[in-house]
Amino acid sequence: MPPRLTHGPKKGTNAPNMGAEIAPASPTDLNDVLALLAGTSLPTDGVAEYFRHFVAARVEDRVVGSVGMEPYGPSALLRSLVVAPDLRNQGIGQALAKELIARLRQQGTRQVFLLTETTLTFFERLGFRRIPRSEADPAVQQSVEFRSAFCESAACMQLDL
Repeated sequence: MPPRLTHGPKKGTNAPNMGAEIAPASPTDLNDVLALLAGTSLPTDGVAEYFRHFVAARVEDRVVGSVGMEPYGPSALLRSLVVAPDLRNQGIGQALAKELIARLRQQGTRQVFLLTETTLTFFERLGFRRIPRSEADPAVQQSVEFRSAFCESAACMQLDL
């Protein structure tokens, strides 16, 4: 049976056996998130620097997913969406992305950008559209992700909030 997703705008639910809890990542989650990213060959550069802007999914005491953002004035870069391989296709990634997007709306962010090589359809279902990289906010284009050779071939996507 897939984990039940619980999340809210500020804090997750800590009830045992409730399934995946979506809540702000804590500093102690950093190593678990870095391991998830490395295990799925996603870039880790800049994660520690922006970790205060991450949310995490937990099943019991295990960090099973996360997503973060880098703020750039009225824009943000959504980055590092990852779910443990054994729990994919159960809605955890979608719950993480929706939670982060809701937080960005609350903060007054106007545009969200991301880079992806493999999840175009996933993000299109969330309202993102593919754009030329040159059309991304110039401040976002200066991020580590945009300048990284690792993400050089990634598609750029945008969501207007």
